[in-house]
Amino acid sequence: MSGILDGKIALITGGTGGIGKATCKRLTKMGARVVSTYLGESKAVEMREQMKEQGCNIAIYPCDVSDFDQCQALADSIKNDIGPVDIVVNNAGITRDTTMKKMTAEQWQAVINNNLNSVFNVTRAFIESMLERQTGRVVNISSINGQKGQFGQANYSAAKAGIHGFTMALAQEVARKGITVNTVSPGYIATEMVMAVPEEVRNQIIAQIPVGRLGKPEEIAALIGFLASEDAAFITGANFAANGGQHMH
Repeated sequence: MSGILDGKIALITGGTGGIGKATCKRLTKMGARVVSTYLGESKAVEMREQMKEQGCNIAIYPCDVSDFDQCQALADSIKNDIGPVDIVVNNAGITRDTTMKKMTAEQWQAVINNNLNSVFNVTRAFIESMLERQTGRVVNISSINGQKGQFGQANYSAAKAGIHGFTMALAQEVARKGITVNTVSPGYIATEMVMAVPEEVRNQIIAQIPVGRLGKPEEIAALIGFLASEDAAFITGANFAANGGQHMH
């Protein structure tokens, strides 16, 4: 695995979360120079220490990915400090779950801004450089709930479904320039967020997964690593469901 991404610079947004951390680790082990973003300083410090302990040297930059101008500034900073980005993994996201009857405009807008508009903001900041160099990988992290919907998640499901529409359109625009754009749609993964759910509720979720367990962040990271590599050069505009058979489409 080591060396597959030698010389490549990879940006992973939301790198302090479960899937984000696993992806940072995976791409580092594959030889990439990994950069991540953060909003909370304490999480960034904790992540940097964790990664160092595991032999991963990661650059972490502050950026609110829901802010277009901050994403443009991020691209300039990374280019000046490290070099042009070859791989973008749009992983950052939040939830504000509630039924439509109770959902506020703020809850709707926060999720759309952080989960969908961020994909435009970040990709727009880096795609021009990829087009100039005629190489690049964009991997967008959606969700099983963007495919099947979920009670109490109209905002989240809409944003995550929109991500794959974005993937398919952009893939067609940039394919001839050596750039691939794909979506990964994880099911329920054993991240801190999911493990914080009461055990009884967690067991009900697991009962709906044919393989009989939650996914591992490392399994999602392995798929992202493959899509970021040259081995996946003929794959673009695709959506990869990794949900243990919970939703087959």
